[in-house]
Amino acid sequence: MSLEKLKNRDVSVDDYINIFEDEYPKTSWEQFKQVLRRSVKGELFKGLGIVLNIMRQALFKGEMQTVQYPAEKLPISPRYRAVHKLLALLESGENRCIGCGLCEKICIADCIRMDTRIDENSRKEVLEYTINMGRCIFCGYCAEVCPELAIVHGGRYENASEQRAHFALKEDLLTPLDKLKEQKEYSGFGAISPDADEKIKKTPLSY
Repeated sequence: MSLEKLKNRDVSVDDYINIFEDEYPKTSWEQFKQVLRRSVKGELFKGLGIVLNIMRQALFKGEMQTVQYPAEKLPISPRYRAVHKLLALLESGENRCIGCGLCEKICIADCIRMDTRIDENSRKEVLEYTINMGRCIFCGYCAEVCPELAIVHGGRYENASEQRAHFALKEDLLTPLDKLKEQKEYSGFGAISPDADEKIKKTPLSY
């Protein structure tokens, strides 16, 4: 196609195919004949056959086509951005967060609040870390910018509540000590290597 033909905005010169639909029935007799004509073609019986086949699979074979929510849930993509999770260190069981504040700075919804202090070992300690789920838009910037891979998006998407105070979560984000073995690791900077079980050692440092 030439540049002149591409720039041409006059659609009337192009060869269009005009499709003329059948006239709609105006009387009851014409409507009856239209229904009868379409029924004879077999479209109605073909659709009924599909429905009866699905009913037969559900009643006699137990193959349900619907998900019985909330008892059953569809699988979620690993890249799905749901409620945040704060991961812990496998060596000491402490939180990976080092209190750098990058997630708080980059948050475009201004929903992350962090309170830190310098402990007796001259290390930064995170005292409070909250996310206002009522404001969060789940953009994923906080997880992208975290240098320690401490905050990630989990798969828990059911966070409805009747009060706004319930949308500021902290303890629910932390990985419990007794569930560190079930902690899901994410690929990226700060993630453990596949042979971490052979290399891991108990560290004397208190993170």
